[in-house]
Amino acid sequence: MGVMPIDKLILSMSLPIMISMLVQALYNIVDSIFVSRISENALTAVSMAFPIQNLMIAVGVGTAVGMNALLARSLGQKDFNKVNKIAENAIFLAILSYLVFLLIGLFFVESFYRSQTDIEEIIVFGKEYMTVCCCMSFGVFIQLMFERMLQATGKTIYSMYTQGAGAIVNIILDPILIFGKFGLPRMGVTGAAAATVIGQMVAGVLGIYFNQKKNQEVRIQMKGFRPARDIIVQIYEIGIPSIIMQAIGSVMNYGMNRILISFTSTATAVFGAYFKLQSFIFMPVFGLNNGIIPILAYNYGAAKRERVIKTIRHSIIYAVSIMIIGLLIFQLFPEYLLRMFKASETMLAIGIPALRRISVSFLLAGFCIACSSVFQALGKAVYSMIISVARQLVVLLPVAYGLAQLGNVDLVWWAFPIAEMMSLVATVFFMMRIYKKIISQI
Repeated sequence: MGVMPIDKLILSMSLPIMISMLVQALYNIVDSIFVSRISENALTAVSMAFPIQNLMIAVGVGTAVGMNALLARSLGQKDFNKVNKIAENAIFLAILSYLVFLLIGLFFVESFYRSQTDIEEIIVFGKEYMTVCCCMSFGVFIQLMFERMLQATGKTIYSMYTQGAGAIVNIILDPILIFGKFGLPRMGVTGAAAATVIGQMVAGVLGIYFNQKKNQEVRIQMKGFRPARDIIVQIYEIGIPSIIMQAIGSVMNYGMNRILISFTSTATAVFGAYFKLQSFIFMPVFGLNNGIIPILAYNYGAAKRERVIKTIRHSIIYAVSIMIIGLLIFQLFPEYLLRMFKASETMLAIGIPALRRISVSFLLAGFCIACSSVFQALGKAVYSMIISVARQLVVLLPVAYGLAQLGNVDLVWWAFPIAEMMSLVATVFFMMRIYKKIISQI
């Protein structure tokens, strides 16, 4: 962390995570591709589940990000006793997080769907899908926490193994459980949910195994465990802004679903397909982001300013390059992307201009995502939270609602580039501020 050449370090830390997240994005797409073979309403139901699923990931990832940054900083300071306590408290928080979503799965799924649509078939499909995803979500929380422990100590290759294994299991089980292959009953959307949670459980078990066998820097002893208030507070000081930042995506998605379904349920299906497709572009950038956070946190803790600056510069270049590739794919091949979801002519008519217009925002998003890793690693994750709130709630949803009043769904998609422009301005302002107050003082 402190001596390897920066480019080599970024690649060694980030590339395994980027590959594993690409695989994860692939199985998210495959999941929806198989579900679209059931019906467009089934695809719409799975798309409408995104706000809850995203909230689940937001809580899991945000808590893990807080643990990751705190763990890496303590490693940089050679405080190994604190490292172990941080890991133990993080596991405790993962269990509490699961219990919250268990309650959501048992009592609130149907009301969640009815608040978005009155189409009974979509509600039935959605209830089947989300109940399984929430009630069996313990795998994803364990997976996320143990993967971030591996990342914090530089063992990102094992994170790639865990995510890759979970994704492969999901991809294999999807057609088997959805369509009833090899003598198994046809489970439909319930089968898609079951394949997802089984994949998460496999990844979680592997995460535990690799931490116990390969991660010598972290020693977890839960026997006689007592929650440490000071450590939990420190984890959430970093993690809560990240949770809020990602959870805002749930609010945005829920709001967009309500705006779009006022035109037609097909528009909502298009939006869901877009989110699956864009994850294939954004996931590698988020993987880069996850790999960079411990590098920045370690070198900040070790007071190595030049390495911090060089890491920031190179991460921005890599992130923007990935997003330019994504922009070209969405601009040149939107029809082919949508046909993977068995798109009808109506869905194509709405979806092709949607993908082209939304993807204009990719040009700016890469820079903003790379900078968010700086904010999180240097203890200013609240900056990322402010930008995310402003982009998705203050700008995107009101602009989308206003454009929807003009009666043309094609105009609604322009809300995304408009919101990203505001995000760029705010990001540049905060980067200048953090350089002056923190980086230049290292």
